[in-house]
Amino acid sequence: MRYIFGVLLITLAVAGAAFAQCSDADKKALEAFDHDWGAASTSGDRAALMNIYADDYMGMPQMQGKAAAIDGAVKSAERAKANPSPDKVTYDHYFITCTPNSATITHRNTIWTPDGMGGKPETFYTRSVHFLEKRNGKWLAVSNAGGGLDDYAVLWYLEQDWNDAVMKQDKAWFEKNYASDFSSISSGSGTLMSKAEDIADTVDPKTKFDAVDTTDMNIRVDGDKAVVTGVFHTKGTGDKGPFDRRVRYTDVWIKRDGHWVAWSSQGTNLAK
Repeated sequence: MRYIFGVLLITLAVAGAAFAQCSDADKKALEAFDHDWGAASTSGDRAALMNIYADDYMGMPQMQGKAAAIDGAVKSAERAKANPSPDKVTYDHYFITCTPNSATITHRNTIWTPDGMGGKPETFYTRSVHFLEKRNGKWLAVSNAGGGLDDYAVLWYLEQDWNDAVMKQDKAWFEKNYASDFSSISSGSGTLMSKAEDIADTVDPKTKFDAVDTTDMNIRVDGDKAVVTGVFHTKGTGDKGPFDRRVRYTDVWIKRDGHWVAWSSQGTNLAK
């Protein structure tokens, strides 16, 4: 379930190899910086934002400087306080690269609104890219970019969500993101399963996953239908003992009511 979309992730992949100094501790600190930045923007904390933005900060694509960016955040927070919104925003799927004095933070933003088209709840996705520099021992934001996601990017992230749901055995995710007429073919037995049967098979209390990941992802989109292929790897312990499996899979997605849902999935076991 991997698809490298656009120049951005290719650049990040190259940067990840070049920026080998970026330890797990560094990444956690940078993710915390991002959360603090988001909290300061949401609350309109001008003093905190003054310490987050570099004096030569430039936001894209509006080419907005530090003063304008902070004023915009404060005014937006004031409007939100005067007219509270039920919308919820979460941040996930962080990609962080760094050297001792520079860093790039990329993440997905998920916006959930209860009052979408036709009065139905809707989910929207965007992506943010932040560029930081360490000056006098302190991280500062020097630039910022972002925007909406095309279908390829949305599907790439949804496949990552699928991985996470398998790892966590998150039944609610499958209930929400499988189409009502979803079907799958078991990679082990060749059994054809309905939505309910697949979820019961995946969310098995006898199974504990230690690792879930994918490689070789390819995404093809044609209108409101898409096909995703790749290699799915799981490692853990089940009712028959430890397992370490690699499956070449095909996922079919369909767009309904403006949102992608999984329509079918089939896998073939690969020899180790």
